[in-house]
Amino acid sequence: MAVTGRFVLLVALGVVPVVVLGSSGADAAWFALLGWLALAIGLGALDLSLAASPRRVSLIRDLPAKVRLGEPVVSSLTVVNTGERMLRATVRDAWEPSAGVAGANRSRLAVAPGERRSVRLQLTPWRRGDRRTEQVTIRSAGPLGLWCRQATLASLGRLRVLPPFHSRVHLPSRLTRLRELDGRTPMLVRGQGTEFDSIREYVRGDDVRSIDWRATARHLDPAARGGTKLMVRTWRPERDRRIVIVADTSRTAAARVADEPRLDTAWESTLLLSALATHAGDRVDFFAWDRRARARVTGVTGSQLLARLVDAMAGVEAELIEADWTGLPAQIRAVTSRRALVVLLTAADSPGSARGLLSVLPQLTARHTVLVASVQDPEADAAAARRDTLDDVYLAAASERARLDVDRVAAAIRQSGAHPVSAAPRDLPPALADRYLELKAAGLL
Repeated sequence: MAVTGRFVLLVALGVVPVVVLGSSGADAAWFALLGWLALAIGLGALDLSLAASPRRVSLIRDLPAKVRLGEPVVSSLTVVNTGERMLRATVRDAWEPSAGVAGANRSRLAVAPGERRSVRLQLTPWRRGDRRTEQVTIRSAGPLGLWCRQATLASLGRLRVLPPFHSRVHLPSRLTRLRELDGRTPMLVRGQGTEFDSIREYVRGDDVRSIDWRATARHLDPAARGGTKLMVRTWRPERDRRIVIVADTSRTAAARVADEPRLDTAWESTLLLSALATHAGDRVDFFAWDRRARARVTGVTGSQLLARLVDAMAGVEAELIEADWTGLPAQIRAVTSRRALVVLLTAADSPGSARGLLSVLPQLTARHTVLVASVQDPEADAAAARRDTLDDVYLAAASERARLDVDRVAAAIRQSGAHPVSAAPRDLPPALADRYLELKAAGLL
């Protein structure tokens, strides 16, 4: 049972008879007050007895299964009155705060017996993962609106919030460069590991090292008696290469750089690189790793890859533990025994936090091509350039020291045979995609 504001106002109106009868004596005032309270309670009890039962309803929830982070979605809850009385109710759908309910989540309904009404809420989630609601509270009022009957009913709802994939805006320009590498536009590519594509006639500007003399001898030139056409080989980057992406989910991934967690930047980089590699005909495997695999997507190709990736990433959060990199080489060997491009998305800005990673890099670079991608703080560069006040000088000194640490770690990564990639959060996904295209063009995959 719940008491409404109308009942409180009705009780407060009891002051009027008390004041009017107060001149007749204290006893009369007390009798007036008690009589008024009895009247109010009687009306409340009568109103409660006429209220519809909040348990004699059925709830039907209509909700999309998935939505991208930051995108609005509508949750619809249908209330069906299965009782015999008019239902005058206030309905509260108990979504958790991170679901981002727009406005108040309490709705007033009037549902006749046997009819139904819908409650629609707009949700704009601001956290990844599963946003849930488990209960719906219904407060049923009587005709006078004095007392209410209240019940909390189970009504499960789950909305899976996926990574937003903002970096997809960089995909068309990288696909254009990929088509150039594939030879769909006139461009020769030479290098170690490239595949033979076709033989065509020599045109001015072609690399003379591409001339195929055997093919030239077989192609007679009808315009020149006894002459032959000069033929060249064209090349294209190899396809069906293996790419293994490992995202660090240890404590360093929880740090925010430029108001974005490192882990979210890792997701954006992974999605852009995976989309690009899929169009290039390469196979992508993914791990979210700290001391064990928090998420894994392997053996998926084609259009299903991105869907599986965002679904696996949605529920993964950074763990406040230190990463154990010693178990990673075995995980990669379990995925592929062939030479692959291994992309490690982690923090490489401090010798202390990167010590474990540097210890296993020689094992990885002996068998694979390794990229180490890390986020660079753009505010540190701006702070290093300011010298206006004493505080700015100290901050600039700290920024320079941090920059030196980053350079030391990058030098150690290169010495181990890996390739470091570092950029601001918004620039890291396209920078990683560009490095992938460079390696592909050079035939190093």
